[in-house]
Amino acid sequence: MKTPEIADRTKAFAVRIFKLAEALPKNFTGKTIAAQIARSGSSIAANLRAAGCARSKAEFVAKLRIAYEEADETLFWLEMCEETKLLTPKKLAAIKAESDEIVRVIVSIIKSTVK
Repeated sequence: MKTPEIADRTKAFAVRIFKLAEALPKNFTGKTIAAQIARSGSSIAANLRAAGCARSKAEFVAKLRIAYEEADETLFWLEMCEETKLLTPKKLAAIKAESDEIVRVIVSIIKSTVK
């Protein structure tokens, strides 16, 4: 997958994450997870966009590594939604799968860039 394709995909993912965050309960746990997942889930796309403006290979890889960290953190918050029973595993399955796939694609881009 080319960088522009993953950039579009992560932008769409960010929109899904924002919608998920809005749907969480307005209790302490829900608000805490909503804030965290909205930040990390949207940061993936923002850092991939920044990678596209990189002035060097090193800067490109650094931005991709940040995107990877944010994608992994988003997966953590999705797991927390499930473990705290804010959302059912069935409701989270598709977005967790997309998050996992985004992590894999970013890692693949990093590996192919640093060869």
